[in-house]
Amino acid sequence: MKKIFKKMTCAIAALSLLLLTTSGFKLEEFSLSQLKNYEREFKSQSIGACNTSSTKTYEDYRMITSTGSRQYQHIKNHMTVDPTTGFLLDEDGFIGVALGYLFGEIGTRYYIVLDTGIILPVVKIDAKASVDATDGCSANLNASVIEFVIDSDVAYDYFGGGNGLVNNGNYNNYEYLRGNILDFELVLDEKIEEGVIYEKSLNEVNKATEAFGDLIKMVEGGY
Repeated sequence: MKKIFKKMTCAIAALSLLLLTTSGFKLEEFSLSQLKNYEREFKSQSIGACNTSSTKTYEDYRMITSTGSRQYQHIKNHMTVDPTTGFLLDEDGFIGVALGYLFGEIGTRYYIVLDTGIILPVVKIDAKASVDATDGCSANLNASVIEFVIDSDVAYDYFGGGNGLVNNGNYNNYEYLRGNILDFELVLDEKIEEGVIYEKSLNEVNKATEAFGDLIKMVEGGY
């Protein structure tokens, strides 16, 4: 296991810098249409994709009822329900999601890069149960990595759904959220200086993804 994590660390450390400008959007500026041209506001490190699934499910945040849990407290103290879409957003416009245990603690933030060019700024505000995502990455049932945490009443009014589920149960049906996962980037605390150039190669992203895949195999008993 230590060798796998070391391999991931080396792949991350080897990343060069990518051309980025300070942007992002704040809570009051949130708009799904902006995701198509989203520009990162914080520095980040690629960790690769443990699964490239396009499936994007959801859960209602009101199902998180344990008041002493990290999930409940993070939502209470840091998240706001967007009155238009029903997404939960933090002060920097990062979208609340549930992720598996490979993605660290509650409050960890990521840029998820999709193969359609869309970048999703997300924050882990709930944890997928290990029994439902045994590899720590994707759901056993439908291979979804991304599970949005939402107010389903508000979301249904905005997105609709022919089968009674928001977006028919899969946010990949919505144009500004559509695409397979290309990369996960761990968001750092440091903001990008305006006009500074950061560059990373696709080869390094692939290395990080391979390392993540090795870790999945280890979890699943492949080694």
